[in-house]
This record gives sequence, C-alpha cells and structure tokens, in this order.
Amino acid sequence: MASCTCSTVAMSKLDFPAPWSLRITHRNSPSFLSSKSRTLHFFKGFFIPRRTSALRFSRHNAFSVLSSTVNNFSVDDAEASENSVLLETKTSTWKWRGYSIRYQYSGNSGPALVLVHGFGANSDHWRKNLPVLALSHRVYAIDLIGYGYSDKPNPQELHVKNFYTFETWASQLNDFCMDIVKDEAFFACNSIGVLLRQHYPNYIVKHPAAAPRLVGLQAAVMDPAICKGIILLNISLRMLHIKKQPWYGRPLIKSFQSLLRNTALGKFFFKTVATPESVRNILCQCYYDTSQVTDELVKIILDPGLDPGAADVFLEFICYSEGPLPEELLPQVKCPVLVVWGDKDPWEPIDLGMAYAEFDSVEDFVVLPNVGHCPQDEAPHLVNSLVTSFVARHAPPPATL
Repeated sequence: MASCTCSTVAMSKLDFPAPWSLRITHRNSPSFLSSKSRTLHFFKGFFIPRRTSALRFSRHNAFSVLSSTVNNFSVDDAEASENSVLLETKTSTWKWRGYSIRYQYSGNSGPALVLVHGFGANSDHWRKNLPVLALSHRVYAIDLIGYGYSDKPNPQELHVKNFYTFETWASQLNDFCMDIVKDEAFFACNSIGVLLRQHYPNYIVKHPAAAPRLVGLQAAVMDPAICKGIILLNISLRMLHIKKQPWYGRPLIKSFQSLLRNTALGKFFFKTVATPESVRNILCQCYYDTSQVTDELVKIILDPGLDPGAADVFLEFICYSEGPLPEELLPQVKCPVLVVWGDKDPWEPIDLGMAYAEFDSVEDFVVLPNVGHCPQDEAPHLVNSLVTSFVARHAPPPATL
C-alpha cells in the first residue's frame, strides 16, 4: 500500500495583518503571484480533521495559508478509523426528457449535495464519499446522460448539431434538483478524462476532461437560484480548446475530429481504449497512489463503456471543442466556489491551475499534497472533510420552532 508523508507546518493566528510583498517559492505555486503585494494571515479558521494535510489560499480580503500536520496516512487507514455506522446507499432511476437516468442517494437530513462525475466515469466513482457525506447531508450522485448506466442516445440520430454539451448536462443537473432533490443544493464535481489521453493525439483530446466538471458551473450560471455552492476538483485547463488555438491550426483540428466521428477510425480507437489493460494503465498514470487502482475501479470505469451506444457518445464529445471555458464561467457564478487540486495531477498542472484562485467567486483554493487527478477516489478522507466544512460554512441554519 502506498502512503504519503507530509511535512509539518505550525500555524497560529496573528493579532494583526502583516503586509508582505509576497514571493512564493514552493514549486507548486504560480509565478504570477510573486509580484503581487497582499496581506498575509496565518490562522486556524479552517480545520481539516485527522490524517489530512492541505495548503489553502483564501480570498477573504487576504491571502491565507493553512497546513495541518499529517504523517504516514493512507486511504484505507483513514476509512477504517470511521466509528459512525454508514447509511445505506440506494439506487434509482429518473425519467428525464424520455430517457432513463440512474442516480444513487443516501442520507435523511442536512443540506442537499449533488455529486457529479467526470468524463468517462459515473456515480460509482463517488462510492467512497457518498455514504460518509450522507451522515450529515442528503447526498445524490447522478449518471449524466450518455455515461454510466444512464441512457446513451446516439447523437447522430437526434438531428442536432451537438447533443452532449455543457448546456445539455447543466439542464439535466438543474432539472434533477427540481424533480428529485426538490431543494437548493451544493454541487461537487470531478473529472477523470484520462481514457482518451494516452491513445489520442494531444491536440484533439486534452479538452474533454473539463466537461462534466464544468457542468456544475454551467448549471449555476443557468439557474443561480438552485446552486448554493460548488466544489470543483482538479479543473481542466482546456488549454487546447478551439479558442486557444492559432487560426492556422483550427482547420486541422476540425478535420481530425471529422475523421474520428465519421469514419471507422474512431471506433477503432475506442476499442483500443475500452479494455481492462488500457483502463488500468491510464488510471495508474492518473492516480499518484496506484494502490487505489483496484480491479473494482477498473470495472467501474470500463463496464458502462461496453454498453451499446457508449462509443458514439465517446466520439461525439471528443469532437466537441467548443463551449465555455472555466475562466468564462467563473465570473458569472453568484455562489461561493471551492477549488481543490491534487498537486500530483499529471494532466492538469497545478502551477497553471492556481490562476483560478484569482477569481472573486473562488473562496478558497486547497492543494492536496501527493494526490492525483481524482482526489475524491484517491484520498476520500481529505475530500469528504473539505466538502463537509465548505457546506457547513454556507448552508442556512436549520429552522427552529
């Protein structure tokens, strides 16, 4: 079993702010902050329970850093230490626009929390989080249309330009809150997006990972009254979005997308990805602690991808290089946002991701040491604590008689 050892940094609350011309020298810190003058506070205002460690950047009119002491922790040890009796997770289906949508749920009281999986994954990717979070929340995890065990309509039979888009999934998420949750909700979103990257040219496939994670942002923008707050895990930078490509490269991208979508080449590539060996190899690149890449996880990712229609969904979306960027949605979000980033993510460099901490809507940016691209599965004890704290900070107090 892999384990991580984190350094100890003692923090205490200062009685007064200390103006510094801040230069961050940690290798995971962004160079763009080095020239900015901010107020630096060390404080204990954000507590992460045992076996946790994080670096936290806050925008409450200050620049804040917090680290909690952790030594030799592992996911299995943290889960074994839970003394509470976990609630049963139930599975159900919901009819949305005539399609069957699978979702899982647990918890009888507390704020509503909706967990949104990433590209190529499904609600089972939250299996380590849902029952723990249900101890203090009403928790739902949904299979977005086209993924998991939800219906996978063939987009080429729907006679629309693009069906699997941010707008489609965001509408589904908001409708789910109205029909099933029947309440305002907090969203927690993650994406793996790694089932493409080893087998497709980088210039065409590096952007899809953002999609389901951006669904939460898009949903919050489309209907601000529903979303109370968003937790984003390892945001995709979408550096190869069509808007970020030079004009002379865009025709090449479009041509290659058309080749994948409209010829047998696309189905051939999908078949090379949809094998246990390929899935395991790619996940081992994505997870820093490769002991978490179990047979169960491989099965969770692979099995729904073998369903009829999965290849068509796969090819439809990797050929969708448009839609909003995170930096376009964040300024429009009215609710608080927590960004969490595993610093060993090989796909989305944290040095670039730290730029998201600069948006006014981003309340905190938390760095998880020695964690990869899927923090909720690789280090659930860290993510569960952060989600619980964030929701508690922003949930309305319970009504009193």
